[in-house]
Amino acid sequence: MSEFRIDQIKSQDATRGPDVAGITTFTGTSGIVMPSGDTTYRGGRGRGVFGGGYSPGFTNVMQYITIATTGNAADFGDMRTARSNSGSASSSTRGLFFGGAQSPSPVVSSIDYFTISATGNTFLFGDLTGNRNNIGAAGNNTRALTFGGGAPSDESKLVDYIEIATLGNASTFGELSIAVLNSGACSSSTRALNAGGQIASGTYTNVIDYFTISTLGDAQDFGDLSVTREPPASCSSPVRGLWGGGRQPTRSDTIDYVTIASLGDAIDFGNLSAATQFNAAVSNSIRGVFVGGQDPAATNDMEYITIASAGNVTDFGDLTNSAFSFKGCSDSHGGLG
Repeated sequence: MSEFRIDQIKSQDATRGPDVAGITTFTGTSGIVMPSGDTTYRGGRGRGVFGGGYSPGFTNVMQYITIATTGNAADFGDMRTARSNSGSASSSTRGLFFGGAQSPSPVVSSIDYFTISATGNTFLFGDLTGNRNNIGAAGNNTRALTFGGGAPSDESKLVDYIEIATLGNASTFGELSIAVLNSGACSSSTRALNAGGQIASGTYTNVIDYFTISTLGDAQDFGDLSVTREPPASCSSPVRGLWGGGRQPTRSDTIDYVTIASLGDAIDFGNLSAATQFNAAVSNSIRGVFVGGQDPAATNDMEYITIASAGNVTDFGDLTNSAFSFKGCSDSHGGLG
C-alpha cells in the first residue's frame, strides 16, 4: 500500500502548495470517507449562551461559555432590546428568547433568535400569542414550548409553541395544570417538563407538569419538586432534568433532579455554593452549569455539576458582569439527544 503524502504536493513552480479550485475528485483503494450532512452538525457544539437580565438595570448583553471546559464567559453580542425575565430555548443551531420585561414597554411579546455557533446580535423571529414575561421554555431540535408567565402581570396557564427552523408567530399548544409564572423548564427529545414558580403573590408551587413535545395538548402530572420555589434555574441531559436555586420565599441552594422518562417526585441532587434566586442554567449531555443570580446581591459566579453523579457544585468561572433575572440556552442540552 502506498502513502499519500500531502507535504509532497507542490505547485508547478514549486513555490507553494497546490491551488485547488472547482470540482476535485480523488480515487484510491485505501478507502476515504468524506464528511456528510449539514456542516453545522460536524463537531464544535457545546456552547451555552446567556442574555439579558438586570445588571443593574435592564441589559441587552449576551455572553457565552464552552460547557465542557471551565473558564470565564466571553462576549457574544447584544439582544435587540434590553430586557429581563425572558424565556429561552434552543435547537442545535438556533437560540431563542421569548417575551420579557423592558423599558418603556413593561412586557413584550417579541421572540428573538440568534445562531449559537456564530457570535453576534439577535434578530426578530415573531411574537408570542400575547405579551408575557417570567416565562418557562424548553424544547427539542424541532419545536420550542413556552410555559405560563405574566400576561402581562398575572399568572397564566398558557402554553405556546413555535417551529424553531421557521420564522413566524407562536401558536397555542395547550395549558398548564395551574396558572404560574417564574417556572423552570427542561426537556428530553420527546418530553418537556415545567416545574415550580409563583401561583399568587408570595405563594409558590412545587408542581411538575409534563408534555409530549410532538403532540399538542394540556399538561399531565409528573410529580413534585422537593421544595416549593420560584424561579428555579433548570437544565437537562437526555436522561435527567435538574432545578437549582430559587426562593421559597427565602433563597434556596437546593438542586433537585428527576428521570425525565419516568414519572415521580424530584430527588435531592446536592447544593449550590450559596442560596441563590433568579439564576440561570445551561447544559450539555454531561454537565450542567448554574450561573449568576442574587445571593443576595447580583453575582457573576458560574458553577457546574456532572448530571449523572449527584453532588454539590464546583467552580466553573465568572460571567463578564453580574446579572440576575436572565436566561440561557445551549446547542447540546437534553432535548437534543
